Amino acid sequence: MDMSRIARQGLVLLGCGKMGSAMLAGWLESGLPAGSVWVVDPYPSDWIKAQGVHVNAPLPEAPAIVLVAVKPQMMGDALPVLTALGGGGTLFVSVAAGTSIATFEEILGASTPIVRAMPNTPAAIGRGITALIGNAHASGDDVTLAEELLAAVGQTVRLEREAQMDAVTGVSGSGPAYVFHLIETLAAAGEAQGLAPELAMQLAKATVAGAGALAEAAEEDPTQLRVNVTSPNGTTQAALEVLMEPETGFPGLLNRAVAAATNRSKELSGG
Repeated sequence: MDMSRIARQGLVLLGCGKMGSAMLAGWLESGLPAGSVWVVDPYPSDWIKAQGVHVNAPLPEAPAIVLVAVKPQMMGDALPVLTALGGGGTLFVSVAAGTSIATFEEILGASTPIVRAMPNTPAAIGRGITALIGNAHASGDDVTLAEELLAAVGQTVRLEREAQMDAVTGVSGSGPAYVFHLIETLAAAGEAQGLAPELAMQLAKATVAGAGALAEAAEEDPTQLRVNVTSPNGTTQAALEVLMEPETGFPGLLNRAVAAATNRSKELSGG
């Protein structure tokens, strides 16, 4: 990542909770000078204070980037502080859920270059995936720069249109919670078959984590990986006959779950 422009003009991080701290750690490790970062956060952690960045200090006049990482319910109070930086050459990148590009344009001015992004919680350990899209005033270089910054916490993908962000929320934004619930219920099912709670949970966590890592590393797609582990008339086939039932199994269940999350995302963003 070319840090020269950011190092020269500065980066403002509005909100530095778990997500913001994970990104900040990645940028500093990539060589961004701590003195080129301004953090605006009402409750900065001791870790943030120890990094050598500017904390709640006067902001540079024309930073290269403002990255907005506050919770959606705090957006109304936090964003107007940065209104003076809108309408110019400063790129705004938002990782705030449910806040549309149009909302930012209303506050910052329609000529402001804006990139909206949706990361997910595994970004906290550098294993996230972030979908992003720019507005009409965000150049190709702007989107590339945002992509490089967000790559500090995992993979990135570009969307064709902002309306896709609701479906992204339903799949990858909310998706980690689905997987956590799978771990919970898989462990509970193990307990029901006679395993000790601690052993059942260890088996469930390792199985889900290992299968996910294999799915990413293998050349075969998940369908083929499933076939590989399914012996005819064996134990896995017996389980899959339950899980793959169109209405009561995973296909119908996950389709309804993702649709519910997508629709709720539309409601929350006023879509």
